[in-house]
Amino acid sequence: MSDPIHSLSLKKLRDGIHAGNFSVMEATDAYLERIANFNEELNAFITVTRDSAQAQAVEIDNRIRKGELDGAMAGLPYALKDLFCSKDVLTTCGSNMLRNFVSPYDAHVAERLKAAGGVLLGKNNMDEFAMGSSNETSAFGNVRNPWDTDCVPGGSSGGGAATVAARLAPVALGSDTGGSIRQPASFCNITGIKPTYGRISRYGMIAFASSLDQCGPMAPSAEDCAITLNVIAGLDARDSTSVDRPVPDYTATLNDSIDGLKIGLPKEFFAEGLNPQVGAVIERAIKEFEARGAIIKEVTLPNSHLAVPVYYVVAPAECSSNLSRFDGVRFGHRCENPQDLKDLYERSRWEGFGAEVKRRIMIGTYALSAGYYDAYYLKAQKIRRLIQQDFAEAFKDVDVIMGPSAPTTAFKLGAKKDDPIAMYLEDLYTIPVSLAGLPGMTFPIGFAADGLPVGMQLVGNYFEEARMLNIAHQYQLSTDWHTQVPAKFA
Repeated sequence: MSDPIHSLSLKKLRDGIHAGNFSVMEATDAYLERIANFNEELNAFITVTRDSAQAQAVEIDNRIRKGELDGAMAGLPYALKDLFCSKDVLTTCGSNMLRNFVSPYDAHVAERLKAAGGVLLGKNNMDEFAMGSSNETSAFGNVRNPWDTDCVPGGSSGGGAATVAARLAPVALGSDTGGSIRQPASFCNITGIKPTYGRISRYGMIAFASSLDQCGPMAPSAEDCAITLNVIAGLDARDSTSVDRPVPDYTATLNDSIDGLKIGLPKEFFAEGLNPQVGAVIERAIKEFEARGAIIKEVTLPNSHLAVPVYYVVAPAECSSNLSRFDGVRFGHRCENPQDLKDLYERSRWEGFGAEVKRRIMIGTYALSAGYYDAYYLKAQKIRRLIQQDFAEAFKDVDVIMGPSAPTTAFKLGAKKDDPIAMYLEDLYTIPVSLAGLPGMTFPIGFAADGLPVGMQLVGNYFEEARMLNIAHQYQLSTDWHTQVPAKFA
């Protein structure tokens, strides 16, 4: 008996479609049926685009049959985090502010996937405006972790992580500002990559913190991420931060040997704060890399302990600026019967934004104010440069850096919701990478004693995504952690 469609990798899905084993419509319907069966429990989707997905599937089947379409993503279903604008589809950012916003255009990555023949299944739930580490700040309710539905899936791309972990879609696009792809990938036993800042256009991606936000794929395996990255990476003239640099074939080097690879382990990432259960799983995975010929070296990132406070000055400052456009005038939520312009602004924003977004806007506005700009924002940017220099020094001695993606496994829903500091510390290991603009990824390496997944974070030098994908792929060739699915969703 052949494997069910939802258990196939992107490559096997693509090969099956082109071999005529099943049609694009059959693949699309298989995932739509799973979404119908399981989304109520997981709350991973805000919008399911059933009708348009089926219409796309019919069109793509016809084009494949006529030999008009043979792209890397031809006929492959995918999901988008609900901050990527999708033409004629609700794009909410998980917020009441945009609860009724239907985008008039496609984000760059949505254009790329559509042009390559991808089929959009729907828009994933997320922390409001990508602000959160647990997917509990969404105006549409929290997402649940498929491995334990009493636990969080991580955030802010928790909807995409839960979608892929439960095999409701073979790939989802998320965004990562301070760890929002890598941390939920760890919590949900999937692979996720945040490319180098500027590698993928942010055009049409509703902004949180413009100097940090970066799009990336989330999928079961490194190979699936490589296939997707081939489609979405590259220059876009509409985004001034998009980098004009050739895009390699990320699948071409997946099978290169990692013998002699120099791996750096930052001593600061294995100190106080790391849950011993998580540390034990990571140590086992490192031994597997040693067995494959990798050379392990200790490195130091002396300013990494400052990354969280720096991030929570820089990111809120940028969010304060970016979210000022939501004023009740042009688009988004508008209060009823405003008395005057001031009342319109105040009540529209008060009603439209949730508590975490308001908190960060207030922090950011304070940090940017005339009396405090030098003391907070300017100082934070100077320390950000020091963090970047720490990585540059480390990469003089090693090829890549490895360590935990998160200090714990997935925690219970509500456990940290009322403690912002404890929640912010969930991004302890991912934030330094974002501040430096480096590429980072998470891939599954096993399960802790509590039965929940653990992911390894891999950090490369600038634009070395291909090397990172190669390393993760080599690990996945000899392990099966990435193929494991919660029993209920198998």
